[in-house]
Amino acid sequence: MRIGVISYWYPPEPAFVPGCLAEELAARGHEVRVLTGFPNHPTGQVYPGYRQRWRHQAEDGGVTVRRVPSYVSHDGTAARRVARQVTYAMSSALTAPGYLAGVDAVYVHFPPAGAYAAAALLRLLRRIPTVLHVQDVWPEAVGAGSPDGRAGAGGMMSGLLGRTMRAIYRSAAGIAVIAPSMRDVVIERGADPDRVRVVLNWTDERLFRPVGPTPSARRAIGHRGRTTIMHAGTIGPFQRVDTAVRAAAALDGRLDVDLVLVGSGPEERQSRRLAEELGAGNVRFLGWRPPTEMAELYAAAEYQLVLLRDLPALHGAVPSKLQAALSAGAPVVASAGGDTADLVERARAGLSCPPEDWQALADRFALAAMIPSAAREEMARRARDSYLARMSLRTGVDQMEQLLAEAAASRGRR
Repeated sequence: MRIGVISYWYPPEPAFVPGCLAEELAARGHEVRVLTGFPNHPTGQVYPGYRQRWRHQAEDGGVTVRRVPSYVSHDGTAARRVARQVTYAMSSALTAPGYLAGVDAVYVHFPPAGAYAAAALLRLLRRIPTVLHVQDVWPEAVGAGSPDGRAGAGGMMSGLLGRTMRAIYRSAAGIAVIAPSMRDVVIERGADPDRVRVVLNWTDERLFRPVGPTPSARRAIGHRGRTTIMHAGTIGPFQRVDTAVRAAAALDGRLDVDLVLVGSGPEERQSRRLAEELGAGNVRFLGWRPPTEMAELYAAAEYQLVLLRDLPALHGAVPSKLQAALSAGAPVVASAGGDTADLVERARAGLSCPPEDWQALADRFALAAMIPSAAREEMARRARDSYLARMSLRTGVDQMEQLLAEAAASRGRR
């Protein structure tokens, strides 16, 4: 097949899903063309070695990648977010009819909604079918990052987004969703049930893989011979890391449990201040580390922590941290609800508790510390087995390839 891939994010940005999909489809013999922007996430600045311009095209991993200019900014205000998405939507829509002419089907990593503009134009002008890979349910996810989880999720904007999503779901030839409960939501909002499949996200398996603990990695995380629980990733409003800081502080001086936070984000300063106020000597902030180091850092800790806030929009979300931990064969402590907790429990790969409940999480930290090493190693084995069976790149691309083939075949029937 000749396949177009449209994604707002793409490597060298940390965009494992569209990047690995494009490379794997090319390795399977398909002709793959990617339409994306210039890399700038998460800094809001274009990466060194890139300069925004028209007609930037390169070959990467057997894939042809076309980058189009857009407004970039790290400022999180609503106006600037809209500007980023609208300018990308316009640039990609202007480029798509020529660059993606002749493809049999288009894959869209979705949202943001602006990523669909080019696909909609291709459908209108060339009758090219689209397969959506839905990562978040809008408009709820738009407001999930606000302090109360509601900002942007009401009023005129919410109504407009809701109508836009319904139109997009109805027009797609195929839809992949990343969690079981998300399937019910998109069907309720107009998608044809026969076109919707659950395709769990994969991770970059070149980076997140089982490795043994090394003395250098243990030194890097400050391992003190205690049960160490690591949160690696964004420290932001979706995670609410303060829950874990309070849980760890409650055990300080009572049990040999350490919490290590690897990463950064908009709530890092707030969480650091809380740890200082609580006098939590068992909480350490390591800052950002390059992805190439993460497998060894994972192996240096006893557990990986997955946090999600208690918001309806997140109950059907499965954060990429979970796939990375399971792929690395790391036992998990999950402070989350919905599909994330269900996946951990079904795999018997760790412990879970309700989200944003620091007392319940402290109990899970205490239980984790008491689990014998042999039982923890068995958890690690089940974590890896679960990833390979349900979330691996091979499994996911098999499903996406089938969806794309079905979409391409439907073109002649329309």
